[in-house]
Parts: sequence; structure tokens; C-alpha cells
Amino acid sequence: MDKWKIMMSVLIGMLLAGCETPSYNGLGTGMASLCRLSDAKTRSISPENFTGERNGGALADPVTDKGKRNVANASHAAQELGKGWKVNPFVVINPGETLTLADIKGPGAIQQIWMTPTGNWRLSIIRMYWDDEVEPSVKCPVGDFFASAYNRYAQLSSLAVCVNPGSAFNCYWQMPFRRRARITMENCDVKAMRLYYQVNYALTEVPADAAYFHAQFRRSNPTKGSVHTLVDGISGKGQYVGTYLAWRVHDTGWWGEGEIKFYLDGEENPTICGTGTEDYFCGSYNFEIGGRAKYREFTTPYTGLHQVIKPDDPAGVTSFGLYRWHITDPIRFDKSLRVTIQDLGWKKDGIYNAQQSDIASTVFWYQTEPHATFSELPGKETLLSR
Repeated sequence: MDKWKIMMSVLIGMLLAGCETPSYNGLGTGMASLCRLSDAKTRSISPENFTGERNGGALADPVTDKGKRNVANASHAAQELGKGWKVNPFVVINPGETLTLADIKGPGAIQQIWMTPTGNWRLSIIRMYWDDEVEPSVKCPVGDFFASAYNRYAQLSSLAVCVNPGSAFNCYWQMPFRRRARITMENCDVKAMRLYYQVNYALTEVPADAAYFHAQFRRSNPTKGSVHTLVDGISGKGQYVGTYLAWRVHDTGWWGEGEIKFYLDGEENPTICGTGTEDYFCGSYNFEIGGRAKYREFTTPYTGLHQVIKPDDPAGVTSFGLYRWHITDPIRFDKSLRVTIQDLGWKKDGIYNAQQSDIASTVFWYQTEPHATFSELPGKETLLSR
């Protein structure tokens, strides 16, 4: 009898152990998980605490640190209040300079980034490196990264990116890393830029199946063969999670008949093929309300046409900003991925018009490392050309 009691006790203990809820690492937070306790450590990097260390914030002194490079940039404003009173809320990045914004030892994950840059957003290049890699996993103009290519404010409210008054860029992409995370900003302009920023992150264990965040910028001005390649040469296993397009149309008619195509794992023909540009961005009938070219901007958690810039001249170029986040429907690939979109409109006689638009794209995905080396960014003249 005692033998059976012992066996039953052992069996029950094993069953109970199997039912225990694993400890929560603090990642993937949402309304349903906010009540859960975690051993994750919350940290934040800003110009007031460059390293994110505990007890490391608000240490600049407006008197003794005055004149030091990016240490007490608001020393004049804070001179009557002293240490601890907003002494270094921003950094200055000189022409041609690349400044390291964050250098974090892991494991952990970046959970939110806020920044507001001055200068030309197309000429400020943000790069992100994971785990001591030499080639960046993120490389694109900062405006395009935050769905703001045209250097003018357009309100955007989505789950992944928010652009708030007056020029506040926010992203909520989760960016896990295991050993190290590094973020830099390069100023390619001829003038110095001022940057306010904050990187919020958690130091915690990262799941074995967590892939690394990537973003790449490309531009066709004009498109060749009326096709723009959003990304090509992705090699590895992962999922495509987002598209931002800055589309300047050189024709005066409806421009968005082109299909987006996803070629998975070396396909000759796409498995995923949309039915039109406005359809991919979850709109319909030319994004129009009330007649021809009466575009209606909209911004939603997952998709939007959040920017329409019309020219003063009716025959001029109209510019559009569109985003589509694959948060609930990521596009998964096992070996490789290529994505293209057709540059297609209408002729007056009901025939498709093969256009030559100016399309700049920034795409977002997660994948295993190592990743394929990105193509070089266009030069300054090409980045700014109209």
C-alpha cells in the first residue's frame, strides 16, 4: 500500500510540474499580459542617459559640463536650476557624422523608439546592428523608417508606427537581440541636425525561436519596366511584416492598378499576388470619395493612406504615403523572399498604362541571421531628386 502511495505521489508531482506556467520573460506585452509579473529589467537610453545604466540619468551639470560635446547642450537654459534639470535633452549630429545612439548588452529586446529629428529626414540615415554584426539589419532614411518620406508632417496612428504632432516619430516593432544591439544615425546633410530621442527596452531572456528585425529602403525614380522591386535577395527563414511606400505619380490619372507579388523560396511565379495597389493597402475604388482624384486619407491600426500631397499646378505631380503592416497576417518564408509591385494606371480608352513613377519603399521583416548584405543607399542627389 505504501508503495502505491509513493508511486501516486510521484505521478501527481510530475503532472503538477507539467502544468506549471513558465516564467514570463516580459516580451510580447499586450492588454492580456500586463497583469503578469516578470523578472525582465526595464531600461531606457536618451541623451540624458546614454548607456541606460541604473542611476545613470540626469547627471549632466550645466556649469562644469558646459561646452562638452553632446553632454550639456541645454546648459544655458538650465544654468539657474542646476544638475538634474533637463541639462542634455538632445544631441547634435554634425554634417557627415555618424553618432551611436544606443549600444546595449543583451539579451533583451527594444520595445519602443521615440525621436524627433530636425533637418532633412531623407538625409538622416538610421542603422541597427544585432549581436556584433558588421552589416546593419536596418538601413534607411529616418523619415522613411517612420513612414514620413516627404519631410512634412502627416499624422499616422497604427500599432507599429505613430507619427504625432508636431514631428514625433514612434515605432513599436519588437526588436530582440541576444548579445548586443547598436543603433546609429548618420547626418548626410550639409547642416548640423538636432535629435531628441529615447530607446526603451527590456533586459531579459529571448526565446530560441525569436528572429531578428530588419528594414530596407529602395527607390526607383523612375521605375524600370513599370516594376518596382521592394526587396530581393532575402536569404533565411522568417516573416515579412510591413510595407511603406512613398509614391510620386507622374501621370494625372488613376495610378494604382499595379499588383504586389510575393515570391516565396525561389518561386518563378508568385504564390501571393494582390489584385491592385489600393487593394493591397486595404482600400478600394482608387481611395476616392465623391469623384475623380478626391482622395480620402485614412489611418488605421494595420494600414492606411495617411498622406496625399497635391501640387499647386493641376498638371503637376501628386505624392502619396501608404503603409500596410502584416501584424495579424505575416508572410512566412523558409529560404528566401522577393517582393515586387507593378507601376500601373489607366489610359483614357480603358487600357492599362505602364507608368514611370517615383517609388520609394521601406519594408520590414524578421529573419534568422546571417542576412544578405543590403545594396548601397542612393547618393545624396538621388535620395533628394524629384
